Amino acid sequence: MYLWRKLTTKQRASLIAWRKQHRFPWHSPPHGIGGRGTYHLTAACLNHEPYIGYSPYRMADFCDRLLAAIAPVTSGIHAWCVLPNHYHLLVSATNLQSVTKALGKLHGQTSYDWNKEEDRRGRQVWHAAADRFMRSDRHFWATMNYIHHNPVHHGYVSRWQDWPYSSAREFLARVSRKEAERIWREYPLRDYGKGWDEPHM
Repeated sequence: MYLWRKLTTKQRASLIAWRKQHRFPWHSPPHGIGGRGTYHLTAACLNHEPYIGYSPYRMADFCDRLLAAIAPVTSGIHAWCVLPNHYHLLVSATNLQSVTKALGKLHGQTSYDWNKEEDRRGRQVWHAAADRFMRSDRHFWATMNYIHHNPVHHGYVSRWQDWPYSSAREFLARVSRKEAERIWREYPLRDYGKGWDEPHM
């Protein structure tokens, strides 16, 4: 059942305010026409090697660089998570090509910097990036849950808020723990994303 029907008046007002603040359509994801829409973007290091996680400093720095790279080419950053060997984004964009171009540029810059730092010039760091269009409100919220749950899924932490390299803490602070738990039950993962995080050989 559509989330909106189960919300209280106060919850609806809070949700609309959040969507307006993040320049997201008030009630549902936009349609993907001409690259315009809401997308789940993910990219992994080659063979899922932990190149991002070389050090805590690199992890934090990459988070900053990733968000800085996509902010100018998106109309809303709804969720994000960086792990030692891959990352996930849930964003709205008016032109998907601009987003993938910005990510490609970021991949090139980070490859150069990291290989220089480790004296590994010429090493391929990134495998590729993939995008999935959000087809419905249910798809959007399930993806939100998937992204924030990813560090738990991979065994890095036991709770969303314990992972510092994601938007989970901000999300929990914004919607409240109780509401986040309800969204989790309403939009369970089940087999969502099965196989996405497997190494690319």
